[in-house]
Amino acid sequence: MLLNLRASAICEDYAMLRTLLVSLLLLGASIAGAAEPQTLVVYNWAEYLPKKVLQQFTRETGIKVQYSTYDSNEAMYTKVKTVKGEGYDLLVPSTYYVDRMRREGLLQPLDKSRLSNFGNLHPRLLNQPYDPDNQYSIPYLWGTTGIAYNEAKVASGKLTGWADLWDPAYKNKLLLLNDMREVFSMGLKVTGYSINTTDENQIRAAYEKLAEIMPNVRVFDAESPKTKFLSQEVVAGMLWNGEAYQASRENPKIRYVYPREGAMQWMDSLVISAGAKNLDGAYRFIDFVLRPEIAKQICEEVGYSSPNLAAIKLLPEKVRNNPTVYPSDADLKNVEFQTDVGAALPVYDQYWQRLKAGR
Repeated sequence: MLLNLRASAICEDYAMLRTLLVSLLLLGASIAGAAEPQTLVVYNWAEYLPKKVLQQFTRETGIKVQYSTYDSNEAMYTKVKTVKGEGYDLLVPSTYYVDRMRREGLLQPLDKSRLSNFGNLHPRLLNQPYDPDNQYSIPYLWGTTGIAYNEAKVASGKLTGWADLWDPAYKNKLLLLNDMREVFSMGLKVTGYSINTTDENQIRAAYEKLAEIMPNVRVFDAESPKTKFLSQEVVAGMLWNGEAYQASRENPKIRYVYPREGAMQWMDSLVISAGAKNLDGAYRFIDFVLRPEIAKQICEEVGYSSPNLAAIKLLPEKVRNNPTVYPSDADLKNVEFQTDVGAALPVYDQYWQRLKAGR
């Protein structure tokens, strides 16, 4: 009997000890998990967000930013669609891809009540057709695609339109952006069609015109096209206005022109991926970027136009009045916003692949 009582007591003590150990292990794991910094996964265009802005966000919030980049909407879309948005918190698609991705369920609807700085945005740039009432997207930066040239190599006034780039004098001297929609937009402008056409005959006509410029093309680049201008590997070509602004700060001979046929205009927006894991961090980051002093810092560094009215007021006059960054109404004559071309996208892609293969 005594042996049975002792055995029972030992079993009870063992059970209590085991329960205590499990509790301590769980508590330790909980504390360790709480101590680990949060991570926010951001997938953005290259050279589009200053490192010091990311560092400041981490200092203020304790949230680490895992940052990776892409060089085209198509590359971003393909990757995100393949994984159904899993593994990404924040993305920065252009207008027409916001439209496509929201319709395909790749984005989360936004709770704008969590964005205290939303009111800083220019009302004219909100509630656009690609995202009515900004249910899925927050304007980040907007810009244009035009012509850049090195004034030391090309006489001022010689390049005023897209068609001028077809001049044989530029053989093997041009840069084209490694971006299907941008390149075809140029071809469509020169042939007199809308950059958003879905007519295959018009797309083919643009392809045939673009095939004629290929002897002039030295390189396609969308990662850091400004470096090709700064190294003088090319003398002219198509360029985003922010890249031209950055290049001109290092070499004032780099000029930017709004083509007479019309530039391309676009808006890039912050969106939350459907597979986002860190929702709180995503909202905190968007609201952080919408702060006037942060938006001003981004615009001043990368040279693209901020949609943030409060930030524009803080910009130095030399930036605010720089036509490369903030074009006039005359500069924007004949400009077109890129929109989703829907079922015509594979047609564009087919001719794009043929164009590059025929270089």
